Amino acid sequence: MHHDVPFRLALLVMFAAAMSIGVYHRIQAAKSGEKFDRRQEGLWLAVTLRLAGLVLWLSAFAYLVWPPLVNWASVPLIPEIRWSGAFCGVAGVWLMYATLTSLGKNLTDTVATRADATLVTRGPYRYVRHPFYVTAALLMLAAGLLSANVLIVAAGLVVIVMLALRTPIEEQKLIEKFGDDYRSYMVTTGRFIPRFPS
Repeated sequence: MHHDVPFRLALLVMFAAAMSIGVYHRIQAAKSGEKFDRRQEGLWLAVTLRLAGLVLWLSAFAYLVWPPLVNWASVPLIPEIRWSGAFCGVAGVWLMYATLTSLGKNLTDTVATRADATLVTRGPYRYVRHPFYVTAALLMLAAGLLSANVLIVAAGLVVIVMLALRTPIEEQKLIEKFGDDYRSYMVTTGRFIPRFPS
């Protein structure tokens, strides 16, 4: 297992950076004290998303702390492919910082919008409507490649699918909040794949 130590250290650094950025911005956004109705995203979606997220976190934590717990799900990958996860991780951490800095106090953990929400179209939002979900995909891909673990990949894939299924509900809430401004914004940006101005 000694050959796995550099990959585990890279994953630990990535998680520490991403968690530091994410927790800081969530604490800042939560200072408003506003409560949200999480039922708006649908019970099955909310439960499945959070259960998959829990499996992802627990399996990644097990890989970092005591790899024998998840060795049964390991797959052989050449080091070059595994190290490509570090590049995905760097990109994901950078995009998380840019996204959450741009989003500011608008950040929520559900499809509901804040009462005083503003339409953000700067930073990564200039090109893509849901850069936080792109960030999540990059970080989960990084975790899967660095760990070379099918359980981590599968849990991450379920999370991404659930976020993609939640997106139309979220966009409907944003249309209800911002109306034609959001509809116009949708025309000029991609949902997950950036659309650059011509």
